[in-house]
Amino acid sequence: MKRRGSLFDEIVSLENIELAYCKARRNKTWQKKVKRIDRRREKYLACLHDKLVAGTYYTSPYKQKRIYEPKERIIYVLPFWPDRICQHAVMNVIAPIWDRLFISDSYACRDGKGQHAGSKRCMQFVRRNQYVLQCDVSKFYPNINHEVLMQIIARKIKDKRVLSLLDEVVRSIGGETNVPIGNYTSQWFGNLYLNELDMLMKHKYHVKDYMRYCDDFLLFSNDKAFLREMALSTVCSYRGWIQWANAHHLAVSTHLYELEKELREGGIEHEVMA
Repeated sequence: MKRRGSLFDEIVSLENIELAYCKARRNKTWQKKVKRIDRRREKYLACLHDKLVAGTYYTSPYKQKRIYEPKERIIYVLPFWPDRICQHAVMNVIAPIWDRLFISDSYACRDGKGQHAGSKRCMQFVRRNQYVLQCDVSKFYPNINHEVLMQIIARKIKDKRVLSLLDEVVRSIGGETNVPIGNYTSQWFGNLYLNELDMLMKHKYHVKDYMRYCDDFLLFSNDKAFLREMALSTVCSYRGWIQWANAHHLAVSTHLYELEKELREGGIEHEVMA
């Protein structure tokens, strides 16, 4: 796919910022911080527009909260204005471009995909295969390397002002790694980062029945030996890609399941889509 330019003007247009505002406030209209912006909407949106055009927008300081369901995680929280509106404005324009890069069987945070569609596709693969290799990238978002992510983004986007804005968002957390869970952009950054892995699986290893949901990915086959081999080569090759990109090594755990046994015990969908 050709690199895209001339995107900045689309992002900073008042029409797009208005749309971003509407998306960012969806299901949050009861919140005081949203009501405050609502009262002087035109002023605040024009101010965000001016900051973006002048190159003076910088991500606000993060607040943190710890959650424990479904597992312990730190969630990073940004103000509704300007940051959440800004991130929606960026992704209104960038998301359709990136979405066309992804394989059909990538199911996280995409229109028409999601857990329900992923579960249906999973069961299609279950019915025609005997085995599944379940793989998980440990602590994925905290270990995303900023430099590698920006290299990947720069291969898709050439507009320098957009790259500068994305770079500011990516590095706003500080350090060399971590894409904050809680940012709207992080869902897309994660998908783009692991799209490199999807390409490896489909085009180097030619895994026909392969799917990914966020940082969990599944390889289905009737050849148990092939999946045993992939349980090793997945980790080695994935680390090879990270090394090639001069990034932090991500740990990949693997579990091989016999589908007939899991079906008998009634736990297959929970196991492979957990």
